[in-house]
Amino acid sequence: MKKLGLDFYSQAPLAVAQQLIGCYLVREQEEGQIIGRINEVEAYDSAIDKASHAYGGKRTIRNEPLFQAGGIAHVYFIYGMHNCLNVVTGQADDATAVLVRGIEIVQGIELAARNRYAKPLAELTKPQVKNLSNGPGKLCRALAVDRTFDYEPLLGDRLYICEQIDAHKKQVEKIIASKRIGIDYAEEAVDFLWRFTDE
Repeated sequence: MKKLGLDFYSQAPLAVAQQLIGCYLVREQEEGQIIGRINEVEAYDSAIDKASHAYGGKRTIRNEPLFQAGGIAHVYFIYGMHNCLNVVTGQADDATAVLVRGIEIVQGIELAARNRYAKPLAELTKPQVKNLSNGPGKLCRALAVDRTFDYEPLLGDRLYICEQIDAHKKQVEKIIASKRIGIDYAEEAVDFLWRFTDE
């Protein structure tokens, strides 16, 4: 499994977002390995995007990871209950990122089930299996990703992304661009077609 390199993450967020569709997010735990195929992402660019936490150059302790060079994770907490995993992109001070919104677990689903629901896969209902990792908070729970992963190098050993994994090859048929979710406050940025999904 070859990890995506810094050249990949140094691109603009829209380029990274579309190229991440069909890539594999890998989480290494002591208990085993979980691999998820990325099938939903959203791009954020603070220069023009009022949905970005760093729009207008707003710099805080919470969003400081966005101002680092691409190739690290930014994990933030929302609604008092959900962690969200972002891939920081571009150059230092660009404050751009891609939110990973959904993955399909292709390996380690038993461990993912225990992480997410604290019970074995065999005890899950069909809706629980379907909703295992199809949302930003859900996938963070399934992968056991929390705020300790803020600033995590994506070229490290705990969390990384591979373009292809031979055992789990699946062609991207078509990438669909649509409006992002849950950003009603973002004025004209509400209409940006910066959410990408695999049809």
